[in-house]
Amino acid sequence: MKIITSNPGKYEEYHKFFEKMGLPIEWIRMKYPELQADTTEEVVIESLNYLISKGYRDFIVDDSGIFIDALNGFPGVYSSYVYKTIGLGGILKLLDGEKNRGAKFVTVIGLELEGNTHLFVGEVRGTINFKPQGENGFGYDPIFIPEGHSRTFAEMSIEEKNSISHRGRAMNKLKEFLIKKMI
Repeated sequence: MKIITSNPGKYEEYHKFFEKMGLPIEWIRMKYPELQADTTEEVVIESLNYLISKGYRDFIVDDSGIFIDALNGFPGVYSSYVYKTIGLGGILKLLDGEKNRGAKFVTVIGLELEGNTHLFVGEVRGTINFKPQGENGFGYDPIFIPEGHSRTFAEMSIEEKNSISHRGRAMNKLKEFLIKKMI
């Protein structure tokens, strides 16, 4: 199986996950055009179609977004762009004085396998912390505290984060699918 991404943090999470399954994963480190659409699912479908048109087979792509309640779901599908432009500081500034700090992280995994495409969605609710904390993870991990926990994703190991995160939940659905295919 191949993971196509330019994000080393994302690759590392997949590597740890597939390693636990005893399956090798190949990293194709590349950027590809990412449609800006209304939903994360649309972004992933377009990514799958683009990569298939370029001849790639048997691969995974994913897209994730953080949807902040007080900002009407912003940045959502624009999470990567917003992170690159205003960063965590900009998001925290937008939430300055806001009491409602609820948010959700969503990941959609797109799988192309044997000529067919499949989507696996994972979601986790939580809150936006008042300041970045932790050294692990990437992206919004230092400000996102998953529901039922007191630490940000960036304060957790990859294994711990994968056991409860949006990507981890989507990967578990992918795992169930792959196990059924092997039987």
